[in-house]
Amino acid sequence: MDARELTLASLIRDTSCPGELPVGHQLRRKKDWSWSLVVAALVGAFGSSFLYGYNLSVVNAPTPYIKAFYNETWYRRHGHPIDPDTLTLLWSVTVSIFAIGGLVGTLMVKIIGKFLGRKYTLLVNNGFAVSAALLMACSLRAGTFELLIVGRFIMGVDGGIALSALPMYLNEISPKQIRGSLGQVTAIFICIGVFTGQLLGLPELLGKESTWPYLFGVIVVPALVQLASLPFLPESPRYLLLEKHDEAGAMKAFQTFLGKADVSQELEEVLAESRVQRNLRLMSVLELLRAHFVRWQVITVVITMASYQLCGLNAIWFYTNSIFSKAGIPQDKIPYITLSTGGIETLAAIFSGLVIERLGRRPLLIGGFGLMALFFGTLTVTLTLQDQAPWVPYLSIVCILAIIASFCSGPGGIPFILTGEFFQQSERPAAFIIAGTVNWLSNFAVGLLFPFIQKSLDSYCFLVFAAVCITGAIYFYFVLPETKNRTHAEISQAFAKRNKAHPPEMKTDSAMAEEKANSQPEPDPSSTLDSHGQNQV
Repeated sequence: MDARELTLASLIRDTSCPGELPVGHQLRRKKDWSWSLVVAALVGAFGSSFLYGYNLSVVNAPTPYIKAFYNETWYRRHGHPIDPDTLTLLWSVTVSIFAIGGLVGTLMVKIIGKFLGRKYTLLVNNGFAVSAALLMACSLRAGTFELLIVGRFIMGVDGGIALSALPMYLNEISPKQIRGSLGQVTAIFICIGVFTGQLLGLPELLGKESTWPYLFGVIVVPALVQLASLPFLPESPRYLLLEKHDEAGAMKAFQTFLGKADVSQELEEVLAESRVQRNLRLMSVLELLRAHFVRWQVITVVITMASYQLCGLNAIWFYTNSIFSKAGIPQDKIPYITLSTGGIETLAAIFSGLVIERLGRRPLLIGGFGLMALFFGTLTVTLTLQDQAPWVPYLSIVCILAIIASFCSGPGGIPFILTGEFFQQSERPAAFIIAGTVNWLSNFAVGLLFPFIQKSLDSYCFLVFAAVCITGAIYFYFVLPETKNRTHAEISQAFAKRNKAHPPEMKTDSAMAEEKANSQPEPDPSSTLDSHGQNQV
């Protein structure tokens, strides 16, 4: 062992308790959750994924007032009303530029995260949220709709950084036994954010012509809460140990997050991963794309994120009002029916978080996309036949609610969990850049193109999304392994046969261990920990 491993081994011995139950015993699972872990997840998600969900839905209710603001500003500048096609284009850009900002934010994560770490990346990110909120809230008073568009772009940067840094942070602070449940907090707060945007957009609250700018000003509240709370919580222990080589800090972070003094098992797992990745630097995106031993992990992440966005749910979130209007719902009832979609998706996401460690990722992902395809087909039929009977439009509402519930029960949160689970520490930042790039480009495509697809295909537009869902479900059925309660090394091994390659670091260490075993048939007691860590890998 080198000096760093000897130091870590001594820390492990110091934290071991001789009378403790065997590692992996079922009674230990009750101790996996701690107040620090729960607070870190809630505060991190409230200032990050909550804002992403909020900004998905907040533009929905004030759409008529914002379009009127665009028309008034255009008339004041040019002396004539805005052309309808130009207005549609401006509105599509306002909605979809959020995704372009998200792409920019995703590409910034690796650089910021390398120097600041996971926690401080989330903290710095709040600066984007506050500045975007001020720009969008002041756009009406300034009489400049460009401020709203620029604010949406900056808010997208915030979302891009948040949806990469937050899942990495939650993945690295959680024990493997609850990694899925804790990771699902990201999706739950996205849904709560969507619901909050719909709730505040009601005419009785902020969804009025005189108050719609305050809908965007509310964004500062979660950002300030995170700025005031997150500094008191530790950094990711894996980041501290594997990238900053701070063994004492990593041990203290594990003790804080797990709520116990004995963190020997967790430190041993990280020690084993550190041996596999000894002397490795962070991989670049190109290096990760070229690496044969993670080829199918990368392909699976790309397809997962593309399916996540192209399955059509963002189209429903962005254009819920117009969909319900087409379904024949009276205009005055639409805001309240839209509110029900946010409630359904929140309940479905919470349900997924409760059962994900029992059912696993695979069944929830395949089942969710399969049910979405079924209900998209049914929605197409009901929209086509909506004039045949007065009850048919309400059946369309049921289909939309069923689509949302199917999405949030599995596909809504699992893609972020899988991206963290598939890759080792040195590969993870590049993997989240790839996943985020696919995520935001797909998001932009849906936001920009869906109004024109809806105009061209009419009620048959949702068949396109049904085809995407079926394709994704088939791929996951044949390719995706179950990752529940597995270490990163075990997940890599599950992909090894399909990749037809093993990580070169694993080969090298295995060969070195074999040579040592041949030259020293009787193991030295002082190397017991070293051998145990190697066997785990």
